[in-house]
Amino acid sequence: MDGITFGRASLLCTLLLWAFQVCSGTVTVQVAPKVEVLKGESAKLPCTYTVSTSSSNTVVEWYIEPEQGTARKRVAFRSQGGEGKSDEGTTLTGRVTIGEDFTLTISSVQPSDELNFYCQVTAGPAGVGDAATMLKVFFAPEKPELTRPSSQAISAGETISSEIGTCVTKNGHPQPRIIWFKDDQPLPEVKDRKEKTYMIPSVVKEASGLYTIKSTLYMQPTKADKDSVFQCTVEYSMPGDQIKQKKSDTITINLNYPSEKATFSLLNTDPVKEGDNVTMKCETDGNPQPEFDFTKDGAVIKGQGGLLMLKSVKRTDNGVYTCMATDFDNLDADLSGTITLTVHYIDPVNVSPAQPQVVMLGDKVEWQCKTKASAAHTVHWKKGSEVLSQDGTLSLQDATYDKAGEYMCVGAVPSVPGLTAQASVNLTVKGKPMIETPAVGEVGKEGDMVTLKCSAYGSPAPQFTWKPSGKESVSVEGNKVVSTVTLQATAEVMKDGVTCEVSNEHGTDSKAFLVSLKRAIDNSADRGFFNLSFCVRGVCVVVVALLCYETEKLSFS
Repeated sequence: MDGITFGRASLLCTLLLWAFQVCSGTVTVQVAPKVEVLKGESAKLPCTYTVSTSSSNTVVEWYIEPEQGTARKRVAFRSQGGEGKSDEGTTLTGRVTIGEDFTLTISSVQPSDELNFYCQVTAGPAGVGDAATMLKVFFAPEKPELTRPSSQAISAGETISSEIGTCVTKNGHPQPRIIWFKDDQPLPEVKDRKEKTYMIPSVVKEASGLYTIKSTLYMQPTKADKDSVFQCTVEYSMPGDQIKQKKSDTITINLNYPSEKATFSLLNTDPVKEGDNVTMKCETDGNPQPEFDFTKDGAVIKGQGGLLMLKSVKRTDNGVYTCMATDFDNLDADLSGTITLTVHYIDPVNVSPAQPQVVMLGDKVEWQCKTKASAAHTVHWKKGSEVLSQDGTLSLQDATYDKAGEYMCVGAVPSVPGLTAQASVNLTVKGKPMIETPAVGEVGKEGDMVTLKCSAYGSPAPQFTWKPSGKESVSVEGNKVVSTVTLQATAEVMKDGVTCEVSNEHGTDSKAFLVSLKRAIDNSADRGFFNLSFCVRGVCVVVVALLCYETEKLSFS
């Protein structure tokens, strides 16, 4: 009997459940599982639904979950065919709207808007359905700022970790993270302060909802870290599962470490010669640099820090220079170095005979030039830029006026740039004067003024006489004397010319200067004429020339 009763009850329940499903139907809601947006931009959260039975009084409502596990709070709603409205008194009031397609739009999104949103659809007899979407808000943090501590230098080999630097990045969302680098290699993230290298991080959530991240790096550096470069990077997320980075500027550490060896070097790049300034530098491979002592051939000399400077050195500054340093953190180290300084020199040039030489025209003259130097050297004679001899002997077999003047003997050390010495001698060639070949004077017509120049060699300087005379001036051009005369080209001058006479204690010379009419040229289309007339010692010649030429005709196709 009990079994029959139980069976009837079970059948009744099954029939009732089937009847409820037929009457109520189902509501299916679809939303995007996640919506990503940048801070300050607008976010759109779509919502669509389907119902198993039609309903004329469907209502769509959007809710937020302020905190996980707390009661939902409605922020906007809209009925089918009705007008969308937003609720008052929420964090989204004034920034949220619901469209005809039930999409929820949030303007000027803030980090605090990163919440779970629920789209709930109530469809009368069909029932109620909902679905959740997560709004993710992103904002790129500022470039990280890396600073060194203001404390003194770090000593290598200490058993306590020292602060290397602090990295700070501001205004990021979601929370970014800081990665430390040494020499472009990432350092493992270690927070255990018992380790030699570790980081102390801190996170501050600002009132804006953005994050400020700080990380301080501690290390026990060794001497190998003296030139290491440190840098921090902020790693942050952006929409589309992007992971981006921003790098800080780099820093180095001021590391103290003991010296193990010393280096003593000459900073001059060229061989040292007398008159040079010399700088020698002594340094160790430690930090900071210790005090240095300098000696020359055992005698103490004064330096400046690690520099030993010698002004305008002489050959007596040759010798062995020694640098010595003492590092109290490593007293067993041999911190010394030596330099053997060689100061090159060349003695003053000795010319024999040293006095100015005076010879007669055509005579022979000879000089010898010698010097000594610290290295292989050369001796050569030159006049102006012309090299005349390279063996120290200058011999002139036939003295002429153009060989008079200054001669220079130059000694040089080719292996030492700029190391030279020189001496000069002067040669005077005496003899009777000699006039250069005269040039013809030209005038436009008889009676015009004409200017003539008479150039003569001779020593002593010759005296000039013009016949006929005129307005005269005298100048010296190198080894010659030039007399310039200006006079009227009279008929007599045109006929007989003008005579220049020169004389000194050794003799005389004279030359006649011709005076002629300038050439007159008459050009026409196909021919030209010119005439030339001059008079020499009573004989007048008139030359008339007719130049005929044909113009070659060219044709072009």
